[in-house]
Amino acid sequence: MLGVMKARLIGATSGHALLKKKSDALTMQFRQTLNKIVSAKESMGGPIELASLQTSFLTLDEAIKTTDRRVNALENVVKPRLENTINYIKGELDELEREDFFRLEKIQGYKKREIEWKTLAAKQYAEEHEMEKISLKKRISINAAHNLLAVEKDEDIIF
Repeated sequence: MLGVMKARLIGATSGHALLKKKSDALTMQFRQTLNKIVSAKESMGGPIELASLQTSFLTLDEAIKTTDRRVNALENVVKPRLENTINYIKGELDELEREDFFRLEKIQGYKKREIEWKTLAAKQYAEEHEMEKISLKKRISINAAHNLLAVEKDEDIIF
């Protein structure tokens, strides 16, 4: 979508440049026709020539107005609208990227906690297994075996 909008903006920019050139050329032709009309009136040229020049004058005037409207529409409406759309799309893409980053951070946190939990469960299982071995070997209860594995410091006895 972003690529399409950028392509449309490039097209609008090149269209604007072409229409601007056309408008300038029409304006130049309009001035030349106006000069011809003035010189024909001054020299009292034929009415057919004068009518032809006036028709050309009116046609060029309409073409200039139409072209200028198109140039202004591209310059003031189409291009800004496309630029705003492109900026909006970029902003949305940045927001999606931030959301994905946050989501990945959360998932990594969950996985890390799950690994810690599994490690702790494996450690507890290994201790229980060791207690069972000791209790079977020494023929004592599992609680007594657990007390043997406990790393509690004995109180000092004073004689």
